[in-house]
Amino acid sequence: MNAKIILKTAGLITAALAVAMAAPSSDAPVSPAEFVLQQILAESKQEAGAPAAGTALERRLRMADRAASTYHHEFDLSGLPAYKAKSQVSGVIRLWGTNYIFDSGLAQRWRDEFIKRHPNATFELVLPTAAVAAPALYFGLADIGMNHELTFYDYLASVRILGHEPTGFSVVTGSYDVTGWQNSLAIVVHKDNPLTRITMEELDGVFGSARAGGWVGTTWRPEFARGPEKDIRTWGQLGLKGEWMNKRINPYGYSIRYATALEFSNRILQGSDKWNGDILAYGNYIAPDGKRTLQVEQILEKLKNDPQGIAYMRWQSRFADQVKVLALAKTAEGPYHDFTVESVQRREYPLWGDQSFWVNVKPGTKIDPKTAEFVRFVLSREGQQLVMEDGKYLPLPAHASKEELAKLARLE
Repeated sequence: MNAKIILKTAGLITAALAVAMAAPSSDAPVSPAEFVLQQILAESKQEAGAPAAGTALERRLRMADRAASTYHHEFDLSGLPAYKAKSQVSGVIRLWGTNYIFDSGLAQRWRDEFIKRHPNATFELVLPTAAVAAPALYFGLADIGMNHELTFYDYLASVRILGHEPTGFSVVTGSYDVTGWQNSLAIVVHKDNPLTRITMEELDGVFGSARAGGWVGTTWRPEFARGPEKDIRTWGQLGLKGEWMNKRINPYGYSIRYATALEFSNRILQGSDKWNGDILAYGNYIAPDGKRTLQVEQILEKLKNDPQGIAYMRWQSRFADQVKVLALAKTAEGPYHDFTVESVQRREYPLWGDQSFWVNVKPGTKIDPKTAEFVRFVLSREGQQLVMEDGKYLPLPAHASKEELAKLARLE
């Protein structure tokens, strides 16, 4: 008899996965979903010490305290379209990817509410890490992979195997300040710095350098090129006068191997990865004594002691009295937007982040109907209400929901 996988939500995530197995024979087939979940379960049963750093279980345990609802802000969702099913769904919807929607219970909320409307639908939830989302899609293991912006090799593998890139639907906005749930990028300076605002182009000048082009997915775009004359290396180039005019700008950020740096590069550096050579970029590390130090803590410590510093960082509200957050505009014409939970949720603050449902739709064909129906539900007012109730990711503004629904309609 094959293994039967049972997914449970048991308060905090210390007991979130359980597998009931009915003594399968040694040669009984095991599905990829069963294999992944069994590996997590096997690790949880290890008797010696804590789970290895970086594993799915260790990350779940570390994030457990944050999995409870962390904001109670009421957003007006009346402008989002109400859910109207286009067809009744039957069969399995396979959702693979980020652990965060499972850790908080959002995936289960979506699943349970969807099944109320489509009682013949079932779900396979395999959500150990965002890193499995793209491979599960191009190997045909998932109907939907949930992840942030895909890497170059995520796109390239899909092209090599399937002949086309995956299609993404933005389904939630990143959190304002909840660590792990893609808390938003803020641009910060030392508290004594007189600068109050900056533009996206100026950020490119500060953090970037001359480039021959940039990437959109697997497409090289030479029109994204720019010369060294647009580099910004002193505070005077940002309009500061007096003693600040000739002071060198000291930039700080994240190691370019992190998704955070990829997100910033795609937004600011036109996907070029041509960074200012002076940037000090940090990564998480674990000291010999077992203490974990996060990249954002290293950035903050440097910035607090460097009046000439500027950084992009994942925001946490506990930083508010230690640094100054700059208002941000797309262009010098404005408008400039302060960094607030409202401006991020409305996607007015230009560095809002998001998480997407990625699907495999071959050009010239239509999206799978049951996949489309679940995407439609999540993008609806009812689906986004569950996001707000979950209290970590921010619900979509009406214009974003309508844009994604229009994209879905073109694939049906």
